[in-house]
Amino acid sequence: MHFVQVAVELIVGFVSLFLMTKILGKATLAQVTAFDFISAIVLGELVGNALYDKEIGIGSIVFAVALWGLMIYAVEWSTQKFRGTRQLFEGEPTIVIRNGHMDREAMKKEKLDINMLQNLLRHKNVFSIREVAFAILETDGSISVKQKSQYATPTMEDLQKQQKPVYLPITIIEDGEVDWDNLKEAGLNEEWLLKNLRRHHIRSYKDVFYCEWKKDEGLFIEKMNANERR
Repeated sequence: MHFVQVAVELIVGFVSLFLMTKILGKATLAQVTAFDFISAIVLGELVGNALYDKEIGIGSIVFAVALWGLMIYAVEWSTQKFRGTRQLFEGEPTIVIRNGHMDREAMKKEKLDINMLQNLLRHKNVFSIREVAFAILETDGSISVKQKSQYATPTMEDLQKQQKPVYLPITIIEDGEVDWDNLKEAGLNEEWLLKNLRRHHIRSYKDVFYCEWKKDEGLFIEKMNANERR
């Protein structure tokens, strides 16, 4: 009888967690932030303790998973609705190699030593720091790498042209809001931005879902859908 009870509770816990991940969406599973890591540990403890504690029934398992899932959903909803909460709950990417040089202050802030950095780079098939133009530590702990042109795998276009400098794209507008710090860092101003938006028949920042600028390629713009405008 004990094994039947454990089997039933295990099945209920599995189904509950499976349904919760379906409700939260694929994006939550694809990117494991510090908050998601904590959530996984807590949910594992909830279901695990329920299996071996005779005083905890199936109802308690479902209630605990549902309540925790509701709180996670509330956090995910707030990060989508309110831009200011994203840094709090999700963190933000950090540039640890900039223009071929390690940013030691950024590495120190992220508790990233040289051995850990080299390990992350090797996972991207980069075996020397000298090959890297830019490296960004993502919020899930992985690293994104932009190699210097002489080390990057050449494309058909590259084979026909001389080596060119590497530029990092800069996010200018996100969810209808301008990142003024990034705009300033790019050496641009509001007048320039408005002028270029008008060229794309866009009158307001709020009509832009995403806009990035790259020195050698200019602006890339995704307009806001009608139902997304606030």
